[in-house]
Amino acid sequence: MLWGIDPLLDADLLFALRRMGHGDEIAIVDANFPAASTATSTVTGAPILMAGVSSVRAVEAVLSVMPLDSFVPDPALRMEVVDDPVAVPPVQQEVQQAIDRAAGRRVPLVGIERFAFYDRAGEAFAILVTGERRHYGCFIFKKGVLPPE
Repeated sequence: MLWGIDPLLDADLLFALRRMGHGDEIAIVDANFPAASTATSTVTGAPILMAGVSSVRAVEAVLSVMPLDSFVPDPALRMEVVDDPVAVPPVQQEVQQAIDRAAGRRVPLVGIERFAFYDRAGEAFAILVTGERRHYGCFIFKKGVLPPE
């Protein structure tokens, strides 16, 4: 255990987050996402597992140590609901609240079509698989820069 570090952030995840640079992306996905096959094209090459944890809790943990990119208009993405792209399911509403708390301001989740999301996740630095069973608990976050001391 480490002080000040969320206990959900294990060594593999912290290693990936530390290696990510400005503009790199991490996909935080639900239990239904095809993570093993999609992650083969990521920098890490394999999914990082956070079984038994909701997408909301995983997002809270990651954003406790990773700033979102403030140089792009859309640093936070959500998978759109098939045939209803404007729908925002409860899991996405809860993640929106977690993002806003972490950022200290409103950072809107922007929808991305399901298959475009798969493609984008395959280009991410890493894919973090949660135990989230609610549908559409899938998100992509772009890493920002740390402020000067």
